[in-house]
Amino acid sequence: MQKLRIRYAKRGRLRFTSHRDFGRAFERAVRRAALPIGYSSGFTPHPKISYAGASPTGAASEAEYLEIGLTRELEPASVRDRLDEALPDGLDILDVVAATPGALADRLEASHWQVRLPGLALADVHQAVSAFEQRDEILVERMMKRGPKTFDIRAAVVSLRAESDPDEAACAILDLVVRHGTPSVRPDDVLVGLRSACGLATGQTPVATRLAQGPLDPETGTVGDPLAHDRDAS
Repeated sequence: MQKLRIRYAKRGRLRFTSHRDFGRAFERAVRRAALPIGYSSGFTPHPKISYAGASPTGAASEAEYLEIGLTRELEPASVRDRLDEALPDGLDILDVVAATPGALADRLEASHWQVRLPGLALADVHQAVSAFEQRDEILVERMMKRGPKTFDIRAAVVSLRAESDPDEAACAILDLVVRHGTPSVRPDDVLVGLRSACGLATGQTPVATRLAQGPLDPETGTVGDPLAHDRDAS
């Protein structure tokens, strides 16, 4: 059995693809690509595909990850090309590597997000970010499967800064690094906190893009490549 780790992107309109919809699309792509996918044993066998750290529906991403198990070895570059050809534009396979021992999920410690805020002035966003950084606790409420849950988001935010958008004057950008945990803190949670506790205006619909997901460097606050060890080993 060959285990491969895959990085893929959700771009453009395909950012509205739910995790379940992507799973169905990916299984179809595996069949179209004629990959020798392995199956679990038991009464209802399932293809050996496991997902890690999926982004919320509506968020674009350059750093989504999954693993597949194949019944015979194939060149990772060939698998990448065959899957990318079989998936619709906007669901793009970026990298495929042979897996080394250890759980991929354990390497996904943090995410680096960029959030565009159309209609908001940079000075106003700066002011809200400064207020956020001065707080020790910021509580937000989110609807969970078992009902609404209130939790603190402040401790999960490693870094947060406001930047100008070079392509649009009336738009600010949030650069955000957030540590993974339970419950996971999402960009929309941070926006809720900025609005409810720090005075950020609503503006137009924000667009969040995950730029990276992987191990967190505690000294620099940067997010590394979770596939680097696999790539080096190969």
